Amino acid sequence: MKVVVIGGTGLIGSKTVDRLRAEGHEAVPAAPGTGVNTLTGEGLAEALRGASVVVDVSNSPSFADDAVMEFFRTSTANLLRAGAEAGVTHHVALSVVGTDRLQESGYFRAKQAQENLVRESGLPYSLVRATQFFEFMTGIADMATEGDTVRLSPARIQPIHSDDVAAAVARTAVGAPVEGIVEIAGPEAFRLDEIIRTTLTARNDPRTVVTDPRAGYSGAPLEENTLLPGPGARLATTGYTDWLARQS
Repeated sequence: MKVVVIGGTGLIGSKTVDRLRAEGHEAVPAAPGTGVNTLTGEGLAEALRGASVVVDVSNSPSFADDAVMEFFRTSTANLLRAGAEAGVTHHVALSVVGTDRLQESGYFRAKQAQENLVRESGLPYSLVRATQFFEFMTGIADMATEGDTVRLSPARIQPIHSDDVAAAVARTAVGAPVEGIVEIAGPEAFRLDEIIRTTLTARNDPRTVVTDPRAGYSGAPLEENTLLPGPGARLATTGYTDWLARQS
């Protein structure tokens, strides 16, 4: 099976390509560095020729509201059009758990627009919504930092390792289209402020984490379970605490 992975040179994409190849599939990484640009359409037709599946794990280079919306709308529309012309029979897109509950954020409005385009395309599809990656915990702290203070909500979060995300995406890609959403998450839930406090301490980061129930996430307000998956989510086995201990 030929599977084209859009964003195939990034964190999740490269791991997805490796997993698919290990299973005997023809996995093709597609990104600007390999001559494929979904914003302009450059190289798309050539990359998708003969492909059965397209996996989109790409992300916007800018998170500014207008730029991120333009990226997901334009690149997704180009990709779906090229996929239909190439005879692709399964379109898989990686999204985020809680996207529909975070619509006050420009980034998540753009992710919702991407999901809607995929649903309405007429192509058989699967949407894989993942919780936040282990590797992005420091980035979450950075977004919430003012001076030496990190203000974070005590809302719950259930992060997942990038290896487990790639495994789930690869498994979905070679399966039948679900025509809906698959949620994936790590095995443990934490308070957002607590997990970031633990992370910064483990990395000898001197910033102080302050618990603030009014603190948002990517510009959107948080309730207790906004970032948590639903009861039918597929849970990975890699625990955050064990993973963090291995990073030092």
